[in-house]
Amino acid sequence: MTHESVPGVGDSAPASSLTVAAAVIIDAGRLLVVSKKAAPDVYYLPGGKPDPGETLEAALLRELREELGLVPVDWRLLQVVEAVAALEGVPMTMTVYETTIAGVPRPAAELASMRWVTGREADLTLAPAVRDHVVPLLRSRNALAA
Repeated sequence: MTHESVPGVGDSAPASSLTVAAAVIIDAGRLLVVSKKAAPDVYYLPGGKPDPGETLEAALLRELREELGLVPVDWRLLQVVEAVAALEGVPMTMTVYETTIAGVPRPAAELASMRWVTGREADLTLAPAVRDHVVPLLRSRNALAA
């Protein structure tokens, strides 16, 4: 397994900003996205905020287990995104990990639903950080179906 830490991320972020660990999970050219009960029409990458004293990697593993019943097989740093959080409307640092899973994800906890998407679906509203940063990177790597 590859466990890459991101020094400085989340160490001293102001209280009015968010630090988030998120997973890019791709299967057959489709990206797994989830929606939360608080905003069921907006889709995000699975993941969440670290608990106090928790590393980003530990938060990623905990959130995937709690939200989707998954234990990742492997993960590695893909990118760090600076954006405004869609739901909270505050600055966010989202550390995105390319994640390989075994098993079938099933939404639980605060999730309303999940979808496998290419990012081109007409009925899909992606969170701005996913739409503007993650999907373009995945497209540039030909990771998503056309």
